[in-house]
Amino acid sequence: MELFLHYLTLPYLIQGVVFTLGATAIGLAGGVVVGLLLAAMQLSRFKPLAAFARGYAVVFRGTPLVLQMVFVYDALPHVGIKLPGLLAAGVALAANEATFIAEMFRSGVVGVDRGQVLAGQALGMTPRVLMRRIIAPQALRSMIPAMGNEAVSTLKNSSLASVIAVQELTLRSTQLASSTFDFFSIFFASGLLYLVLTGAMSLVQLSLEARFDLDRQAALRGLARWLPWRHAAPPPVSASPAADLAGTPAPEVRAPIAPESPAVRLIDRAARSARLADAAVVLRVNGVSKAYGPHAVLKDLSLTVSAGEVVALLGPSGSGKSTLLRCINHLESWDAGQIHVGGHRLGYRPDGQLMSPSDLASERARLGVGMLFQQFNLFAHLTALENVAGPLRWVHGWSREKADRRALELLNRVGLAHRVDALPRHLSGGQQQRVAIARALAPGPTVLLLDEPTSALDPELVNEVLDVIRRLAVEDGLTMIISTHQLRFAAEVADRVIFLSGGRILESGPAMGVLQRPQHPETARFLSVMAADVLPSNHSPAKV
Repeated sequence: MELFLHYLTLPYLIQGVVFTLGATAIGLAGGVVVGLLLAAMQLSRFKPLAAFARGYAVVFRGTPLVLQMVFVYDALPHVGIKLPGLLAAGVALAANEATFIAEMFRSGVVGVDRGQVLAGQALGMTPRVLMRRIIAPQALRSMIPAMGNEAVSTLKNSSLASVIAVQELTLRSTQLASSTFDFFSIFFASGLLYLVLTGAMSLVQLSLEARFDLDRQAALRGLARWLPWRHAAPPPVSASPAADLAGTPAPEVRAPIAPESPAVRLIDRAARSARLADAAVVLRVNGVSKAYGPHAVLKDLSLTVSAGEVVALLGPSGSGKSTLLRCINHLESWDAGQIHVGGHRLGYRPDGQLMSPSDLASERARLGVGMLFQQFNLFAHLTALENVAGPLRWVHGWSREKADRRALELLNRVGLAHRVDALPRHLSGGQQQRVAIARALAPGPTVLLLDEPTSALDPELVNEVLDVIRRLAVEDGLTMIISTHQLRFAAEVADRVIFLSGGRILESGPAMGVLQRPQHPETARFLSVMAADVLPSNHSPAKV
């Protein structure tokens, strides 16, 4: 036991620990830098870069680390590059670890839900803002366990540096044992030193996981406050908010729309028809066609929507409703035709060339085409408040105070003032969709696109979301295009109903006219199937 304790504190072995930590630090730091570069190359749309990164991975994953160390130490001098042993070991470790760390980065990025990326694009986020604010925070948090494991692996792999005579812990233990023949005590002490080092790394990993666990209040303090997903204490809700920093009055605070509130009154159709007759056209779709391979989704489709008009898109699944909405916001490209929002051809420069992703994002934000998705697509790492306020700061340049005030007003209006600090996973489906509505409304969109806003909700949650949308349509006069199967809802709020099938508009007209007296046989069949459960008896469609 005395010999064991002697070896455990022997300066000769402690110096070996220093060399081990040095090689590990060089290997990890270099591996992270090179791995990040390789991951970016693999995710790039430039195929030669992606091919190079994959070729690099094949070489360094397919050869033993010990051979890579020998190559760096013994072969590079033949081309004029002579590295000291410790640096050569660190470089070899970095080159080897980079392949595995690159896969961690890549899997973290592609593991972020695609719906959140689409939501960010729809809100006008550029690729850089999306990566910094939405993708990277979630990817890095998911990578902490794997990176901890890789750090431990790197430390243990540093023992292979003994083949190039680096005086790390393993080599010094071997040399000491060869001279004293006390193999057990020396290697037992060496193993315990490795265990202490790897245990310390594991504790760091667990500490980071706890620090960045958004379900823990500790995650809101310390280092986490500097990261993109940090939470800020919301300012108090003011009944009469001050004017914003630009000097324009803040948006009017309306009464909350609680899910228990009675249904708002139906549209005064005569008054709305008179107002819409003189309204300007805010959306024009001319001859748009879209196909996925041989399957045509949209076929020479054209429509116009006036300011303040509410249009309901009806049709069977696969008829092209969702694709049309995504094309309007240029989340999907199309094969032929043109789409103009507010007189501007969204997604194209004046010379007719496609915009870059960054320019397209800025154009979406400027023209104000909001989008509400089927699956809510809230940013999972942000609270309800940050989901609404964050895009206002990152895209529109609002101050934190102004953005938080606007977010609180809207969350109060949709009946969620008491859940501003809740993460999406702690909200019900109906609450999540109401947060998504507040987020879409925050920048004051010109046109709001709603893609089956209740299809992912349990039946008992549908009405609480529809009540919010009713109020927006009836009282706020928003221009809306709503893809829905809720015929009762379409009857209550829509000015016009468009029936799609097979990528074409089969019928279009005033809402009650189409719903009560459909002219096309396919429209009549669809309404007959749907009407029994969702239309009141006095709205039953006529038979054709």
